[in-house]
Amino acid sequence: MNGWTIGALLIIILLFIPNLSIVTGIFAPNNENWEHIREFMLLNYIKSSLTLVFFTAILTIAIGLSLAWLIAQYDFPLRNFMKWSLILPLSIPPFIGAYTYHGILNYTGIIQKTLRNHFDVTVNQSYFDIMNVPGAIFIYTLFLYPYVYMITRIFLSNQAASLIESARTLGKGSIEIFLKVVLPISRVSIVGGVSLVILEVLNDYGVVKYFGIQTFSTAIFQTWFGLGDLNSSIKLAACLMGIVIFILLIEWALRGGKKYSFASTKVRPLPLVKLTGKKAAMATGYTLIIFTIAFLIPVLQLLDWVILTFGKVPMEEVLTYAKNSIIVAGTAALLIILFSLIIGNFSRITKHKFAKVLPKLTILGYSIPGAVIAVAVVTTFIAIDRYLAPVYIWLGVDSALVLSVSLVMLISAYIIRFFAIGYNSIESGYTKIGTDFRDASRMLGVSSLRTFFKIDIPMMKGAIISGFILTFVDILKEIPLTLILRPFNYDTLATKAFQYASDEKIMEASQASLLIVGVSAIAIFIFNKLLREGPK
Repeated sequence: MNGWTIGALLIIILLFIPNLSIVTGIFAPNNENWEHIREFMLLNYIKSSLTLVFFTAILTIAIGLSLAWLIAQYDFPLRNFMKWSLILPLSIPPFIGAYTYHGILNYTGIIQKTLRNHFDVTVNQSYFDIMNVPGAIFIYTLFLYPYVYMITRIFLSNQAASLIESARTLGKGSIEIFLKVVLPISRVSIVGGVSLVILEVLNDYGVVKYFGIQTFSTAIFQTWFGLGDLNSSIKLAACLMGIVIFILLIEWALRGGKKYSFASTKVRPLPLVKLTGKKAAMATGYTLIIFTIAFLIPVLQLLDWVILTFGKVPMEEVLTYAKNSIIVAGTAALLIILFSLIIGNFSRITKHKFAKVLPKLTILGYSIPGAVIAVAVVTTFIAIDRYLAPVYIWLGVDSALVLSVSLVMLISAYIIRFFAIGYNSIESGYTKIGTDFRDASRMLGVSSLRTFFKIDIPMMKGAIISGFILTFVDILKEIPLTLILRPFNYDTLATKAFQYASDEKIMEASQASLLIVGVSAIAIFIFNKLLREGPK
C-alpha cells in the first residue's frame, strides 16, 4: 500500500461507481413500456444494430487492409502524401459526413441539379436516397476505415523483410503472399482496428438519428426522453452491453492467443516494391478515389456551404462554440492522461494480480452508450449535491444543485466514456519502456515520485501526446453526452452542428462542422508525425 496504490484505487472507484447504476437498474421490475419493447421492438433493434456492425466491419477491413498493404509494401506516385492523408477521414465525425452526403445527393444537391440543369436528366430519387441502412453502412465505412488502416499499416511496416522474401523464394506470387503471409500475421492488428469500428458503430447516435434508423442508441434516447422511462432505457443498455461483450468474446477468439515476434534482433523493415506503368496508375488511382470520397468531397461541400451562408451565423457565436469545445475536450483529455499515468504506473509496479485486473474495469465506459453514461452521471451527481446541501447553505449558495448543473458533470462523463482511449495509449507506452530504468533509478536511492517525473515521463512523451490527441479528437466529436449534460445555454461545435442539421438547416451547420474537421485534422496530422515508424 503506497501513494500510487491509493491514488489508483480512488480513481478506479470514482470511474466505476456511476456505472453501478446501470447494473442495479437491470434488476428493476419490468413495466409496460419494457414489455412492449421486448415483445414488438427489441428484435428489430438487434437486427438493425447487428446489420450495421457486420457489413461495416467487412467493408472497413477490405478498405483498411488493402490500403495498409499498398502503403506498407509498394512505392508509387503520391505514396508519401497518401500515407498520412488516408487517416484524415477520421477527422470527420460520421454524423457530419451523413448530412453532408445527404446534401450532396438529394434533390437540391449539386449532383441532381447538374443533371437537371445541364443535361436535362431527371433521375429516380430512390437511386440517390442514402437515408437508410445501406446509406448508414456507406457513411460508417468511409469515416471509420482509418482505424483498421492506421493500426494495420504500422504493424505491416515493421514486419521483418525475411518473411516476405522467404515466401518469394518459395515461388509465391503477390496474391498468395498476401493471403498466406500478410493476412495471418496481421490478424491481431486487423481485429484490434475493427473492434474500435464496431464499438463506434454501436455507440453512434448522430447518423442513425438523422437517417431515422432504429438501433439501440436511438431506442435508449427515445425511451428515456420520449417516455421518461429510465428503467427501460437501462434494460436496453444492458442488452447492448450483452451484444458488446459477445462481440469482444468473438474478438478474443479470433485473436486466438496468437503472438508474432522476431526470431532475431537483426530485423530489416519491409522493403518497398516500386510500381511502374499500369500498376502504379492503379495504386495511385485507388488511394486517390478513397481519399476523395472519404475526405475531399465532404470538405469541399462544407466549404461551399460556408461561403453560401457566410454572415447568417455570427462568427462570434461560432468562435464561442469553438472555445467551449476546446475547453471541455482539452480539460477532459488532460485529466484522462493524468489518471491513466497514475493507474498505469500502479499496474506496472504492483505485482498482485488485482493490479492487472482492476485497471481493465475503467475501460468499460467505452462500450457503454453515451446516453446511458449520462444517466449514471446525472444520478450520481444529484446524490452528491443532496449530500452537500448543508455545505451549500453554509456557503450562502441559493441553489441546491451546484455540481449537477456545472461543467464538472460533463467533464466527468467524458472521462468515464473515453478513458479507454487514453489508458490504452499510456499502457502501451509503459509496456515499451519496461521497468529496467525505473528499477535502476530506485536502486540508486531516487524516490518513486522523482523517478516517475525524471525517468518515466520523458520516455513516455510520445505515448502521452498521442493519447491526449486521440482522446481530444474523440471528445470533440461527441454528441449524446454533451446534449444531455451540458449546462444551460452551453453549446459546443458538435452540438450546434447537430442541432442545425436536425432542424434541416444543413448549410448553417457547415461553419461549426468545418471547424471540427479542421481542428481534428490538425490533431491527427500531429499524431501521425509522432507515429512515423515505417518507411517514409
